[in-house]
Amino acid sequence: MLDKQLLKRIFDLTRPYRRTLLIAIGCMIASGLLKPCQAYLIKPLLDKIFYTKDPALLNLLPLAVILLGVVMGVFTFYYSTLLEKVGQSVVRDLRNRIFNHIHSLPLSFFHKTPSGELIARVISDVTLIQAAVSNALVGVLKDSVTIIGMAGLILYLNWKLALMLVVFLPASAIPIVIFGRKHRLLSTSNQQTLAQVTNILHETITGNRIVKAFCMEGYESGRFAAKVERLFAVIMNDAVIKAFSHPLMELLGVIGIAFIIWYGGHQVIKGYSTPGTFFSFLTALIMFYEPIKKVSNINSTVQQGLAAAVRVFALLDIKPEIENRANAITLPPLAQGIAFENVSFSYDNEARVLDRINLQVRPGEVLALVGPSGGGKTTLANLVPRFYDVSDGRITIDNIDIRDATLASLRGQIAVVTQQTILFNDTVRNNIAYGDPERSQDEIEAAARAAHALEFIQQLPQGFDTVIGESGARLSGGQQQRISIARALLKNAPILVLDEATSALDTESEREVQKALDNLMKNRTTLVIAHRLSTIRNADRIIVIKKGRIVEEGTHENLLAHKGVYELLHNMQE
Repeated sequence: MLDKQLLKRIFDLTRPYRRTLLIAIGCMIASGLLKPCQAYLIKPLLDKIFYTKDPALLNLLPLAVILLGVVMGVFTFYYSTLLEKVGQSVVRDLRNRIFNHIHSLPLSFFHKTPSGELIARVISDVTLIQAAVSNALVGVLKDSVTIIGMAGLILYLNWKLALMLVVFLPASAIPIVIFGRKHRLLSTSNQQTLAQVTNILHETITGNRIVKAFCMEGYESGRFAAKVERLFAVIMNDAVIKAFSHPLMELLGVIGIAFIIWYGGHQVIKGYSTPGTFFSFLTALIMFYEPIKKVSNINSTVQQGLAAAVRVFALLDIKPEIENRANAITLPPLAQGIAFENVSFSYDNEARVLDRINLQVRPGEVLALVGPSGGGKTTLANLVPRFYDVSDGRITIDNIDIRDATLASLRGQIAVVTQQTILFNDTVRNNIAYGDPERSQDEIEAAARAAHALEFIQQLPQGFDTVIGESGARLSGGQQQRISIARALLKNAPILVLDEATSALDTESEREVQKALDNLMKNRTTLVIAHRLSTIRNADRIIVIKKGRIVEEGTHENLLAHKGVYELLHNMQE
């Protein structure tokens, strides 16, 4: 991405705050233009007071200095405050935008992208962009105004000496360009390594039970330490460049000032210039060079911000694969059933996971999907709520292609209970009412009762107001699953997808959860992905999927009598 395009996109983020930004820039320009006035006051101080001994001017000059300082202070206060407001507003908006965009992306994106990398982009990368927007890039503008003002004063005081500075300015620009490139490369490496550190941290915290169970604390500590060491090395390389660039800029400035002192001093001695003009020129020169040094220091911040912006915009530029079509309709409540018509699916255009599936699911039917692992059972179920889109064929609900319906109206008719229970670090009440927080306490309790969860919820320290910890860590596996079933019951969707909802539970927990599932499946069109065949004996119909195709279909008794794949699976579990 070209820097010009990148800068345009960064400044487009400030569009809603242009008025505030313009006021801040106006205050900044005013502050920058007043700096040459400070330098110019040296001339009357020396020429009119110390040499001509003008007492009236001596009385006025201190007042002018104070007034100038007050006015500059007011302008500095306002532009600093307003810039911070703009910068933090951009951070807030950008984080919300990234969060919303991430959740518009399909499941396949999350399978390929580490969560730590996404967290790093939302937290650290956006902060670096904010520093570039509110501090660095606008700071360059302020310093540029100061440089222009000082250059004008220098030309006014002694244009011959000013022209000699042209020799030194290109020399000072060279390290800014060279070090800027190095800062950009190191900043990119820094942010990538930080994302890897964040990812390891996230994985080991969420997977701490496995780390402990396999005695891998030492291994994970070593892996984390290696990444932190890599991050340390990158940061130190960047610090070395910063530390080298500063004295180099100082040396160039000192050489230029030394030459001006030598040449300008000779002009004063020969009578070609007054001491006031010379010292005012020298002061303006020092104040002129100061913002040039700041530009060098700011350059690293700008390069970090640009590198972060490349990563953030690369994420935002990912087009959602699954979104509403133009003129998408609201899907009416299920009445006629679900149909899979010649459906095929493959991940990333590789080998087909599903191959020409044709299937009718009647309203209110409990349809079980069984088969060897990797056969395509979960993939088939995930196509119904459009977690993925079919590669070929189509899926219809009441003869309406689900791709022609809005995602909200489609997913609003589907409840999902998975093997891996997803709960949030919130209260029991909010977890059950997730998706519809306005539901009454009576409705929430009724859902919990139907899910066989009310008894254990009432025994929790704060009942429904108990915070259950990350992923429901304070609850047992069976309790977690019953909370998720209560959540599905409260949604009261006509279509239900159960993805091996009891396979991870012990026998006693499975018995309780199965009772809750029986209540959940009443009067609902249900797709049950089953590993334990004992849980789907009473299904209206069972289909056996192997290598992406339906190879058998029927009831439990019929399939056993057929003596095919289903009987083989059944005998393996006996």
